[in-house]
Amino acid sequence: MRSTSVTKLGRAVGEIGMGCWQLGADWGDVSDELSQEILGAAADAGVTLFDTADVYGDGRSERAVGAFIASRADRDRFLVATKMGRRSDPHVASAYTLDAFRAWTDRSRQNLGVDTLDLIQLHCPPTEVLKNPETFDALRSLQDEGVVRAWGASVETVDEALHVLGEEGLASIQIIVNVFRRKPLEVVIGRAADAGVAILARVPLASGLLSGKYDESTTFAANDHRTYNREGAAFDVGETFSGVPFELGVRAAREVAAVVPEGWTTSQLALRWLTQSGVTAAIPGARTVEQAVTNAAVGDLPSLPDDVMAELARIYNDSIREHVHARW
Repeated sequence: MRSTSVTKLGRAVGEIGMGCWQLGADWGDVSDELSQEILGAAADAGVTLFDTADVYGDGRSERAVGAFIASRADRDRFLVATKMGRRSDPHVASAYTLDAFRAWTDRSRQNLGVDTLDLIQLHCPPTEVLKNPETFDALRSLQDEGVVRAWGASVETVDEALHVLGEEGLASIQIIVNVFRRKPLEVVIGRAADAGVAILARVPLASGLLSGKYDESTTFAANDHRTYNREGAAFDVGETFSGVPFELGVRAAREVAAVVPEGWTTSQLALRWLTQSGVTAAIPGARTVEQAVTNAAVGDLPSLPDDVMAELARIYNDSIREHVHARW
């Protein structure tokens, strides 16, 4: 798998990682046994980056990743990134204190079975948290104490990403970027690369829209966020289908599918577009072994031709841009 050396992480990162939200909750049911099979298949296919969070299944995802890592003789191959902050209830800026950070990271270390977290990320906190210098002083304190090796931030908007890029010691920014969410390409990715900061592209398949497998009649389980968060009832609506209205997204995804190279899947095209566009790593999720292996294979695929890249830009500009570009 192709990889990128990231100065602030002090290591190379494979361009296809794996997001582990599905292994916790909010995507329907995935058994513990299947979780281990999916993680193993991804690792055997070349994935070295696993992204999880303390809130995914109230720790279930972290425990799954921790059990998997503990079972591997090649543990040092892997970078496990987790996130903190969304467990605060209510989710307000005042909850983000050094004491809370210590409590949250202690719990994550226990769930993952490690003394030191590879990478801790703020989990889409209120904007004022990202504008408070004390937030980053606290993260540096955790690093000084040996609780974490590196720290970063998962953000909702381009403006938030640009703000945190100015913080000394920042190692990573996680942001939604995909064929249907292109704004970060314009103003964030180049600056992050210049600063030696990793860009982790989350929701890279627009919650499955860019798999090309959905139509207007597709339904999802009641405990799947693609059912209950379509209007942003539980968290930022941009996390569900990238904020694109579902029926519109289905129509646009058909246009994307029409330019898929022979022998590729639509998901692979969408992921290769991302890695070709300068992100450090895309972190698609997987609910099956086949999905994990197919995603990882993108790390060996050739570049997309210029005409395909141009057509993807046209689809965005004609159908999607007005719904998402100014908002995030």
